[in-house]
Amino acid sequence: MPSLAARMARARPSAIMAVAETAKRLKAEGRDIISFSIGVPGFLPDRHVYEAAHAALERDSGAYGSNRGREDLLDAILGHFARLGLSGYERRHVATSVGAKHMLYNLFEALCDPGDRIAFAVPYWTTYLDIADIQGLTVELLPCPAEQDYKLRPEQLEAALAKRPKVLLLNNPSNPTGMVYTRQEMAALAEVIARFPDTWVICDDIYNGLIFDGIGYHNPLHVRPELRERTIVVDSLSKTYGMPGWRVGFMIGPAEVAEAIVKLNSNHITSLPEVVTAAAVAALSGPQELTARKCAEFAGKRDRVLAALGALPGIRCPRPQGAFYVFPDISGCFGKRHRASGRSIESDVAFCETLLASEGVACVPGSAFGEPRAMRISYTVEDERLAEGLARIASFVSELG
Repeated sequence: MPSLAARMARARPSAIMAVAETAKRLKAEGRDIISFSIGVPGFLPDRHVYEAAHAALERDSGAYGSNRGREDLLDAILGHFARLGLSGYERRHVATSVGAKHMLYNLFEALCDPGDRIAFAVPYWTTYLDIADIQGLTVELLPCPAEQDYKLRPEQLEAALAKRPKVLLLNNPSNPTGMVYTRQEMAALAEVIARFPDTWVICDDIYNGLIFDGIGYHNPLHVRPELRERTIVVDSLSKTYGMPGWRVGFMIGPAEVAEAIVKLNSNHITSLPEVVTAAAVAALSGPQELTARKCAEFAGKRDRVLAALGALPGIRCPRPQGAFYVFPDISGCFGKRHRASGRSIESDVAFCETLLASEGVACVPGSAFGEPRAMRISYTVEDERLAEGLARIASFVSELG
């Protein structure tokens, strides 16, 4: 039979989804599984979002929508970014997509040719590397270990940008670490970026509504507005509005980049569905109290997770200030043996596999994010299940010797 395209040899299924699917399968088999694996916010949008969707169904014409996005959605996106301190844009600077993942794929395709270099920090969201590999890009990984709180330092960025990558990808707040850059830290990075005018900057900021401790949301454009001509900010409804399944992503940036995404949309998806568009407009333009309330709840969950992990030998965890993840360094447990199963814990994968098999707790090994000394915990489950899952992790660690 004819062969598949060569790029398919570089394509990988999501490592996060693989863990989530394993947890789902074990549940179906009757196991009591607590999943800290997949990054879903664990809440549903407010009632007004559903009401807008229902109203759209009543007046549905069945017609195609706009490749860029319906005008009222574009205006809602502009208002959203203005609330984030990113104002002065027009509809021509905006484009939409079927989730932020789709937007990132399109941006890599629009900005890069095969072989071009793209740079981003480690730990990274798994999809960054996966998309880059599929598209044949050269990846410059910038290691940011727990010892530096998983954050990119200016001197690292300087060395990377000196190699003239086509794209620099920043993620703030971070998935998988939950770390957030302060204004001072972002200003230091932006100062470096300003000295290298040949590099596009993509800011994946989809957790911007989930930032704790009063640290605030900071973007390179807040401190260096002149970067606007080559900076694209990506956002979505998934995390801050409890709408991952609605699949709405969007960008704001240079008009020529937005137009390129519109062209790709015309070939890939045509448009967002009209019902989804109506729900997106309602979420972005309507009351914002739900996001604020959930942000406070997540901060409390974060504190409980850190307290539990802080009591365990061999585990240390920098304090995240956003999103809904912790990313503990578990390397202090390597080289030990799990007494109950007899299995030797030599890696993050062995730790997570044995934890799932023995205690029924699913976490994602850090190697999926480029950091094999750690694992990711997504803590959006109900409080009772969170407490139970943390107790099981403590029981597991107590069995290591």
